[in-house]
Order: sequence, then C-alpha cells, then structure tokens
Amino acid sequence: MAEGRVLLERDEETGIARLTLDNPARRNSYDQAMRNQLGAHLDELADDDAIKVVHLRGSEGVFSAGADMAGAYSWYGAGAKPDRRRPSQRRRLAVDRKTFTLYHNFLGYPKATVAEVRGYALGGGFELALMSDISVVAGDTSVGMPATRFLGPALGSLHMFFYRLGPVVARRLLLTGDIVPARDLAHLAVFTEVIDDADVAARADWWAHKVAKMPADGIAIAKEAFRLVEQLQGYQGEEVASYLFHAFGTNLRFEDDEFNFVKTRAQHGTKRAFELRDAHFHVADPKSPSTSTNGSD
Repeated sequence: MAEGRVLLERDEETGIARLTLDNPARRNSYDQAMRNQLGAHLDELADDDAIKVVHLRGSEGVFSAGADMAGAYSWYGAGAKPDRRRPSQRRRLAVDRKTFTLYHNFLGYPKATVAEVRGYALGGGFELALMSDISVVAGDTSVGMPATRFLGPALGSLHMFFYRLGPVVARRLLLTGDIVPARDLAHLAVFTEVIDDADVAARADWWAHKVAKMPADGIAIAKEAFRLVEQLQGYQGEEVASYLFHAFGTNLRFEDDEFNFVKTRAQHGTKRAFELRDAHFHVADPKSPSTSTNGSD
C-alpha cells in the first residue's frame, strides 16, 4: 500500500507545500502505487491557489533511489496470474507512457519546485532533482542511473539528460551506469547549489521561502514561459520519444556472458543479484584502483 508513503504538508500562510517521500527502508524508492500517490498530490497542489512553491524531499536524509527494482517487472504485470515472460512491447508502452507523463508534468509544473537532495538521487530520483526549478544538493549525494546496467542505456528522460547534463556526461552516465558524488557535477551548474549535507535542509527551506515571496500570478506566468522556451529549444517530442526509447530499449536479449538482472534475481534473490551485478560491472580504474561501483536504483 502507498498510503502514508508520500506525505503532504500545506502552509497557506507561507504558500509552501512540502511533499516527503517516506519509504526509508528502501532509500525512499517508489513502486507504482507510491508514484501514483506522488502524482495525485502534485495534481492537487497544481490547482491550489494558496500554494506557490512545492518543496520536495525524502525522509531520514535520503532523497530517492528511484523506482524500486525489487519489483522491476511487476510494474508491467497485466493481472494477478504470474507471467514469467518478458513484458510485451504493448504492455511496456502502456505503463511507460503513464510513468513519463509524471516526469513530463513535473518538468512543466505550474508551481515553483524546490528539491532538497541528500544521500541518494538515483534513477527517477536523479531525474526529479534535475527537473526541479531549485535543487539544493549535498556534495556527497550519490547520483546516477545505475539501472542502465540491467535495463539498458536507453533509460529515463533522454532529452532532459542531454539538455541538462550535456552529451558527454549524459553518455558517460547512461553507457556505464556509474554512480558519482554530486560534487563531481557541480562545475556543470546543473544544480542550484551543491553544499555540505548538514546545510541542505535549512538552505532548501530558505529558497522555498524566498521564491514564495514572488506574486503567485508571476510564478505561474514565468513557469509557462520557461516551459515554452525549453520546448522551443530542445524538448519538442520529449514525452513521446523518451517513453518509446525506454519501452523498446529495455526489452533486451542477454547473451550468455552478459548480466541479466531479472534472471539472476529469480535465481539468487534481490540482495545477491545486486552484489553479482556490481561484481560483473566492476572494472578496476588504473588511476583509482580502490574506486567502488556499488549502488542501487
């Protein structure tokens, strides 16, 4: 059940609403029901004239590890009867369209958005951090798209990655599944601030109050203007292209020497599958022999 795992607080006096992803046992990763609850809260706040700013955060010092991969293929289940086959493309398209609609709507959200990012921002969590108007990020936050290691590099909002990160960094993260500390991306100015972890919560709250001083109509008009500029510059077709590439690009055939997460998880369990994944993808860097590739999505 998703009930209670996305917490909503409204403060009409300040015009700030806070949405807290509250699934700390899973690093605030989200399943389909939790994603739907997040979308429902965002839709509600979009129509709330008392709210100017949505402050998005995760509980217990972690933003979000993205989609919960413990049930990766359950997202595509067509019914109660278990089906061991890979999901059909028609099923993938139906599910991915809904998922990418959430991201697309958040990217063009009519309220100002402030992300308080700490601990982990992986997969969909990384996308939400990049899509927010103001992102305050702890320098030691682990960011990236590690699920590309078992779902393929055509993963996530591809247009947004290339537009925000640039083609060089986007290709690096998607083709390797590397997880990097946010401070390594600070020079790209993709986040508003990259600061010490201890200061993130207070600083995000300060930004939320600062933006909330703006007139509500001004924020609404500005957000539509920003969306128009991005659409004209590089986002035309983003919603369709991203979910098409995700649906087609992640229905992979694995050769005998390639890592198949779903098969490995069925044989050994989720925890062991992550361990075997990291072992498979680890290639020692001669410049940094102790470099770790651990992480989850």
